Amino acid sequence: MPADPSDLRRSVYLLLGAAAVAIAAAKVVGAELVYEPTRYKATEKHFYGTEEKREWPRERPDPWPMFSSNDKSRWATVRALVENTTYVIGKRSVPDPKRPEKYSDEGIIAEPAFKSLDVVMNPETKEFYSSKPPLFSTALAGGYWALKKAFGWNLVRDRWLVIPTLLLVVNVVPFVVYLWLLASLIETVGKSDFGKLTAFAAACFGTFLTTFSGTLNNHTPAAFCVLFATYPLIRAAAENRDMGPGGYVAAGLFSGLAVTFELPAAALLAGIGLPLLVARWKPTLLIFVPLALVPLAALVLTNYLAFGEVVPAYAKFGGPWYEYEGSHWTRLKLPVGHPDRRGIDFAAEPKDVYAFHLLFGHHGWFSLTPVWLLGLAGLVMTGAGAAKQLDRLAPGGKGAVFTPPLVAAMTLAVSAVVIAFYITRTNNYGGYTSGPRWLFWLTPLGFSVLSVFYPAWNPWRPPWVQQMLEFRGDVRY
Repeated sequence: MPADPSDLRRSVYLLLGAAAVAIAAAKVVGAELVYEPTRYKATEKHFYGTEEKREWPRERPDPWPMFSSNDKSRWATVRALVENTTYVIGKRSVPDPKRPEKYSDEGIIAEPAFKSLDVVMNPETKEFYSSKPPLFSTALAGGYWALKKAFGWNLVRDRWLVIPTLLLVVNVVPFVVYLWLLASLIETVGKSDFGKLTAFAAACFGTFLTTFSGTLNNHTPAAFCVLFATYPLIRAAAENRDMGPGGYVAAGLFSGLAVTFELPAAALLAGIGLPLLVARWKPTLLIFVPLALVPLAALVLTNYLAFGEVVPAYAKFGGPWYEYEGSHWTRLKLPVGHPDRRGIDFAAEPKDVYAFHLLFGHHGWFSLTPVWLLGLAGLVMTGAGAAKQLDRLAPGGKGAVFTPPLVAAMTLAVSAVVIAFYITRTNNYGGYTSGPRWLFWLTPLGFSVLSVFYPAWNPWRPPWVQQMLEFRGDVRY
């Protein structure tokens, strides 16, 4: 008898998924910071026109599986919590009170391997902290503590054991579950063999989740949480039924957890929670809301433990916590065009230019991963029927709250809110990074293999479009 097409598709899902997971695991266990000549000054003219003060190391650098200020800042907190039982990662000392400008820094942050731009300094105590929300680092510190107690591993001495082990836990193991659930959804809602396999292939190899799997970051776990939160919604919509208690647990817990990784994911929490509250107020109040509050409360608690207040460090941007002597961010006070105010962190572009590059330009969501153009078209066509489905939101109804058109409309609304937030509130592209990393968590809601594999050894590098434009002299940061 001929083979069932669904059996063949599942075999392809298995092969593609296994290859994607193997790539993600390989990026973890093979991670090492590579020094690239193009980022260092060789002559008077620098290739990129940025980082002119960089000099090629005179001696062999100590090898480390850390890449950027972003992950170094988080690892510094993990190490400080386990080894020093504090969130403080360094301190500034002034040896001569008569010459306060002669400062020196000590502690973890002063070690070459852990030097980072992503730190803040308490102006009163002169203590340094990571500028990243502390909940994720606190959870990782629990993993490091367990490894230290079980095997005696030390994050510095046994860096090639501790860091890969923890990254496998947070970046690869959830990726396995992510692909398995995604394959299940694709198989349920897909309409053709080609469409199903194309969607899954793009999920495996055409998103930046694999690119960033080898580094500690908040974007990949945020994307996992978004899928884990929306899976029961989409499943219930496909089967025209309400979610069971487990669905409300998953939707609440993981949408709340997504916010702790990406604060703008609060739009997703509202996009899921408000319709559920209107249509199914009882399970929403008894299950969804309490579960969503658990990770949010943990975020507030860890922030209080770290800084003595519930206001996150991000809220202090532009103040003395960020703009201390020697800080990377003091250059924001320099006038635009000043030779010391160069680099993509200090882009001073008109909003229309920034919006273009964020969506279609050198850091473009659609230019680097054009599969989302297909996703956008599908969402618009599906969401066009949402108005006819609003009766599903009537209190006390039966069946699915989110029908496919309502899911599509919610996805479009959340994506529009998040993109508008970044366009109106900042001109920052996320520093030296290979893609629009602030939007990566939107991935499960909606192709370019070249873009995601171009930064093969380090995801914290400019994307290929930006490098091409800088080489041509079209842009200069």
